[in-house]
Amino acid sequence: MVFTGCASTKEPSATAPAATAQTTQATPSPAPAATASTPAEKVELTISAAASLTDALKEIQTSYEAKNKQIKLNYNFGASGALGQQIEQGAPADVFLSAATKNMKALVDKQLIDAAQQKNLLINELVLVVPADGKVAVQKVEDLTSDGVKHVAIGEPQTVPAGSYAKEALTQTKLWDGLQAKIVQGKDVRQVLTYVESGNAEAGFVYKTDALTSQKVKVALSVDSKTYTPIEYPAGIVKATKHSKEAADFYAYLQTKEAQDVFVKYGFTIPK
Repeated sequence: MVFTGCASTKEPSATAPAATAQTTQATPSPAPAATASTPAEKVELTISAAASLTDALKEIQTSYEAKNKQIKLNYNFGASGALGQQIEQGAPADVFLSAATKNMKALVDKQLIDAAQQKNLLINELVLVVPADGKVAVQKVEDLTSDGVKHVAIGEPQTVPAGSYAKEALTQTKLWDGLQAKIVQGKDVRQVLTYVESGNAEAGFVYKTDALTSQKVKVALSVDSKTYTPIEYPAGIVKATKHSKEAADFYAYLQTKEAQDVFVKYGFTIPK
């Protein structure tokens, strides 16, 4: 009889379907709200950049992504010449930052970057570094010919702008041919820095900005700026980008004072 009594409570069941019906009618409204609140898929930008920009751009990435939650920056660091060749061959890239104007010009000439969407962003300088605990005295470039210097590291001149600038300077000072037996080539300027840090080279040509990143090397001298082409870093938007607006926004951000302050912090100079 207890169970029968419980069964009698089914009497109000007539109201239950009504409530269900009202619920069914109301359910469509929350669905759009949930859909609207779903975060948009992030846009990933590929930034092909000279290896010497590594530290500055990583710091810029942190601040840029914090302010632009929908953007993810993926960096492809390397030698400017090699990066340019990758873009020519169709490798995905949205923005290109080169350590030499010639590499940017090559892409503009091949209509892979619009001349109106590229500009010189930064200036750097060439220095000669030696191991911080090294005992070889190098006070002028001519000292590289001394017996105490067994190996001189430079970037591969054909693809690494720092190596091209170094070759130009050594040619101007009539030292290039005489140093051939000592020269060790690196795939990018950071590898050159590593050669000197590890003691595998007694001296190496790198950018001032690279020298500032390492406590294992010291600057022996600043290379005479009259002996090599001005070191300018152009940035440009790759025409083949699938994210034109986002690429243009990041390109514009690189020219803001906020971004420029970061570059200056790492030793770069802003063109006047």
